[in-house]
Amino acid sequence: MDRNHLKRQVDFMKRSLLDQGYLDEQFIQLEELQDDDNPNFVEEIVTLFFNDSARLLQNIEQALVSGPIDFAKLDNYMHQFKGSSSSIGAKRVKNECTRFKEYCTAGNAEGCFRTFVQVKQEHAILRTKLESYFQACISFIWQDKLDHLGLQEVKLDDYMDEGGSLIMDLYYKYDEAHMIK
Repeated sequence: MDRNHLKRQVDFMKRSLLDQGYLDEQFIQLEELQDDDNPNFVEEIVTLFFNDSARLLQNIEQALVSGPIDFAKLDNYMHQFKGSSSSIGAKRVKNECTRFKEYCTAGNAEGCFRTFVQVKQEHAILRTKLESYFQACISFIWQDKLDHLGLQEVKLDDYMDEGGSLIMDLYYKYDEAHMIK
């Protein structure tokens, strides 16, 4: 895949995430903060969000199933989760958090349970979509570097280990080529 095709793919994926309401303008603002000195800034922020949100979701679930429901406590947890979601532009997740908080205010346990399922579902869908998006971004960045050096196309999947991380061979190929030029 050439650099231009990868760029169009990345742009299309981002546009789709925005058009389908998974993300909002906050995500674009985060991307505008990213620069050559920190090319993984957005991915790092989103990773922190998913790590932190796993803890918050666990706290919410525990509060829902442990004895009498403390709606103030649930509302506080969901307020934190909504703020985190908003900070990365996770629009659908944020909207479900708002619905959950409305059920907390109304003291509606059934509504909280139903909406919590939706919150977790939107969170999982967003995670999968952003993982694919960031993978496409990495492919574009590496192809751009290789094109800049006059090297042939490299399929990034050929250089991924089982955990999805780039293995060192690609770094070595880049470094060796960079030293030659």
